[in-house]
Amino acid sequence: MRKILPGPGDRLPRPPYDVEIEPIYRALGSMPERYEVEKLRKDASTRTLPLTNALLADKSVCIEDVFIPGPRRDLTVSIVRPVATTGDDHPCIFYIHGGALVAADRFAGLDTSVVWAREFNAITISVEYGRAPENPGTQPAEDCYAAFLWAGRNLTRLGIDPDRLLLYGTSAGGGLAAVTALMARDKGGPKICGLVLECPMLDDRNEQVSSQQFSTGPFYNSTLNAFAWRCLLGDRVGGDRVSQYEAPARAEDLSRLPPTFLDCATAEPFRDEIVAFASKLWEGGVQAELHVWPGGPHGYDRLAPSAPFAILARQTRLAWIRRTFSQPA
Repeated sequence: MRKILPGPGDRLPRPPYDVEIEPIYRALGSMPERYEVEKLRKDASTRTLPLTNALLADKSVCIEDVFIPGPRRDLTVSIVRPVATTGDDHPCIFYIHGGALVAADRFAGLDTSVVWAREFNAITISVEYGRAPENPGTQPAEDCYAAFLWAGRNLTRLGIDPDRLLLYGTSAGGGLAAVTALMARDKGGPKICGLVLECPMLDDRNEQVSSQQFSTGPFYNSTLNAFAWRCLLGDRVGGDRVSQYEAPARAEDLSRLPPTFLDCATAEPFRDEIVAFASKLWEGGVQAELHVWPGGPHGYDRLAPSAPFAILARQTRLAWIRRTFSQPA
């Protein structure tokens, strides 16, 4: 796999990190000399495996793996159900994992499904989409949409309330969730009651101010971001031949998307593309709520989960989902 050297130093002053982030920043040290897909995958697996094992051992939920037809091959989806359940019409969160488009699996971040089961009696569905570079271009998004379409066609069998199907993505999964919502709008797909984009990866161009501020450092930075997008798009990255179904920031029209929640932090490279995407949603008449949390890097929720701003961010997301699920059809 092609390697990429880190870019030049940050060209603009940075907003400061939160006091609980600073020691993590110092402990992690400098960024790698090179980024490699296999190393990124190994590191992601090391980080997520303890949380995955805890989820699999959790007695408050049951997990079922289902194989479904995909655009090129069968796909695996994991369905997480609350054990102490009431009623047949559950809200559902269709979840798309992060991992810079190249790393992690359907269990990354899925431990939050335990919280969703407890708080909302919700079923969570997570898809194992094809990762770049083996699956370039629109292929990861096509996998996500195929799984979402399968969920939409099997709501009754799965015990899901058709008026409470919510789409949720984190980081790279946030970008794929945005694309899935665009595909559902354009192709007449399942009705989506709400869209949650947690620190989403939206724009392949790396041109925003925040990209220039955070091109280096041990956290996710725009040099790693450029590498990840090149794995997906190859030589088309940053050019004029990139589709909205690859990089959703390329969409010119975001009208008719569902109510959307977006969040990010001030000290991460995605900040300004997320703010721009929220503005584009408002331009299209979409009800969108945006939160930009001070002092956090990308992935702050996992890096410093006990930081007060991270706790508030999680509470705010849950409150938005609760309001969305309680809205009349």
